[in-house]
Amino acid sequence: MQQHDPANFLSWRAIILSPDRALVAELEPLILPRLTGGSLSRIEYYPNPRDAGAQIGSAQLVFLDVASNPEQALAILQEIARQSRIQVLALLGGNNPDLIMKCLRAGAVDFLLRPFTADQVESALAKAAKVLPMAESAAPAVAAKVVAVMPAKGACGATTVACNLAFQFHRMGAKRVLLADLDPLAGTVSFLLKLKPSFSFMDVLQRGNELDPDLWKATITSTGGIDVLLSPDMALPGVSQQVDAGPILNFARQSYDVVIADTGSAYGEWNLSQARLATEIILVTTNELPALQAAQRALTYLETNKIGKWKTRLVVNRYERDLGLSREVIGTALHTEVFDTIPSDYEAIQKALMEGKPVPSSTAFGKGMMQLAERLGAVEKRAKPPSNSGLSKLLGGLFSKKN
Repeated sequence: MQQHDPANFLSWRAIILSPDRALVAELEPLILPRLTGGSLSRIEYYPNPRDAGAQIGSAQLVFLDVASNPEQALAILQEIARQSRIQVLALLGGNNPDLIMKCLRAGAVDFLLRPFTADQVESALAKAAKVLPMAESAAPAVAAKVVAVMPAKGACGATTVACNLAFQFHRMGAKRVLLADLDPLAGTVSFLLKLKPSFSFMDVLQRGNELDPDLWKATITSTGGIDVLLSPDMALPGVSQQVDAGPILNFARQSYDVVIADTGSAYGEWNLSQARLATEIILVTTNELPALQAAQRALTYLETNKIGKWKTRLVVNRYERDLGLSREVIGTALHTEVFDTIPSDYEAIQKALMEGKPVPSSTAFGKGMMQLAERLGAVEKRAKPPSNSGLSKLLGGLFSKKN
């Protein structure tokens, strides 16, 4: 077998974009050994072409399934090539010269034919590495994990989850962690952590073109081993008209290992921009009926705006098995997996709030946050959503839309 220097692609972040699970199962074992310092995730559906770049995020390489739906795949390929310098490898079902030519003309750097082989994958990766732009090669090999924490409705505890999640990632070994309070109107991270900064994320947005490490360092505040970017103390002119968090998150993802963005809600262009740039979204709810109905609306809103289901995780905060709906009933009613639950722990949270510190890992809440952080650090694939059972139909009326 011809050997290629793998140094250029060992640490890439790669994505397999395919609705064909059999194809993914065939290809993944051939890719993973060749990305020993990088990561491999999947998008299990064809996104709207105009949103493809946002869905792919910071990935440097995309394995695009053209065989399952050539028309949709070629449209996505053309848009990726137009928007970015991401390298695309086309996945084909067989030797189809006409389709191969269409893929190459649309912007694919190379192609793979089923049945896939190790030789094919290695050769294609080497070719992609050679044409990778110098600017991309000089960038950090793996961009930060960006987790957007969104409340289904007010008072679900999303900011408490975001703050403690940031500290948990630091405890788990992440050396560079950023907690960004990106709620422009009601951000409370400064209150929870007893911080009084001189600058806010608005300063970053206003000086986006001039942003460099020295300016960034002057803008953030450090506490407990993590960096914190805070929201304005008061509503500044134009703060509610912001629609793009890209200047903040794109800079931060190249400077940190983990970025936790505390968002105001799931709604509006400002929050959608964070959702599109995030590698994972934590939608925080409680197991009370009003919060669960709000969670269903938020999930529908995100899906309607082409935010991939594959990166949205439903987390039930203040969970008590004997009060409210159970985890199983919630998953069935909302037709989605409950990714995790965090137990109710009022006293520990109130004590931490008074001290302006994270909740200790020895408490029930702290243990729940540790479990959530561990799962977020390891999970790349999602389980199947619960089936549409009789229980789902029984509860459907509670969460159905009004005509």
